Amino acid sequence: MQVILIQDVDNLGGRNELVTVKNGYARNYLIPQKFAIEASPANLKQHEERLKVIAKKEALMLAELNKVIEVLKASAVSIGAKTGTSGKIFGSVTSLQIARAIRDQKGYEIDRKRISIVDEVKELGTHKASIDFGNGNVVEIDFEVVAE
Repeated sequence: MQVILIQDVDNLGGRNELVTVKNGYARNYLIPQKFAIEASPANLKQHEERLKVIAKKEALMLAELNKVIEVLKASAVSIGAKTGTSGKIFGSVTSLQIARAIRDQKGYEIDRKRISIVDEVKELGTHKASIDFGNGNVVEIDFEVVAE
């Protein structure tokens, strides 16, 4: 029997997925627990429409994400740090400082948990950080550490 999953089901499939299961499993467990609906012609048509809407939303989000990526790659973000006489900074630059600098200079709010610094930053100069936007979209940006 074919069913359309309404929710993610362990060891079976994800939401909005069309799967084939045994009749008893579908009738006695999946459908009564509201994990799935039967794949009738009407439900299949609704499922196709739902997938089209999801695809459109993903395309819009991807276009917006590409705009953000272009803005971030256009120029380096500058971060101020207190330094000693030899050019070494006191402490180090963190992902929270990078997130605040992006918010202030570029106007985009990015969660600090998505930012990872490639190398440890202990000196002035240009360094790299990577931002993971999810779904395999990882962008490497430049940031410049300047003396305050």
